[in-house]
Amino acid sequence: MRLLVKVARMYHERGMRQPEIAAQLSMSQPRVSRLLKEAVDRDVVRTVVISPDGVHSELEDALVEQYGLRDAVVVDTDGAGTAVIPALAAATATYLDATLKGGDVIGISSWSATLLESVNVMSAKTTPVAEEIVQIVGGSGSPEVQLHATRLTSRLAELTGARPVFAPSAALVGSRELRDLLWQEPAVAAVVKAWSRLTMALVGIGTLDPSPLLRRSGNAIAPEDQRQLEALGAVGDVCTRYFDAEGRPVNADFDARIIGISPEQLRQVDRRIGVAGGEEKIAAIRGAALGGWINVLITDVEVARALVSRG
Repeated sequence: MRLLVKVARMYHERGMRQPEIAAQLSMSQPRVSRLLKEAVDRDVVRTVVISPDGVHSELEDALVEQYGLRDAVVVDTDGAGTAVIPALAAATATYLDATLKGGDVIGISSWSATLLESVNVMSAKTTPVAEEIVQIVGGSGSPEVQLHATRLTSRLAELTGARPVFAPSAALVGSRELRDLLWQEPAVAAVVKAWSRLTMALVGIGTLDPSPLLRRSGNAIAPEDQRQLEALGAVGDVCTRYFDAEGRPVNADFDARIIGISPEQLRQVDRRIGVAGGEEKIAAIRGAALGGWINVLITDVEVARALVSRG
């Protein structure tokens, strides 16, 4: 035991390397290595990780365990509501910078103000880190706001060195028959085919109350559709696909008129990154996590604490 403590103090407190310890104590380096391992096994040495301010690794671990996520990123924010967007956008840009290694086919939900801001603060890569950036839900509303959706897809493609694939259609069309006809158009068929190649999806998480961005667009969800969603118990959506508090899909009448990735296709994507924050989105974020709509969550600390306490 005396030797264990001696070797451990030389290594951990004095910063000596294993060859130096072996030479000073006249023993082999493999024996020093074994003693250091034994010191940990016998609780002589305990490793403690102290997180600095603004790093919430324990909360992230709790989210991963409680909701079966692949990863979680929790950030401090200044304020609530739309005030959380800058911090979430910066965290998303940092996450993508660290995890995009090349070869990904990335689907993007183009109706998230946070994703728009994320692209604005992202740095361009010097070498390509993705093959394609694919729009996974059609446009919506006025041409002015539709321009934002197209710009988001093209800008992310430019930053990552990828080829953009646009969805040249509204997200919600007038009838099922029109949707079926559009589905056969070569340009729309090409983007639908690209959805089967996705390795990653980057999505916002919406609530029944439309975001400021969708309000400006004229919000394609009609009042009667909104009332039906409420009656069906919907709490949020991903790519205009609505779900209830437990994450179960809500089958609204307008589902058959959507030009966008289906829930089944989305869940087949290996990495599904949801970016959302603010107390008004807690129920929607929880539903998205419980239903497997996402398996990576980037959110703010207040939402994360509420999610962990609610279970």
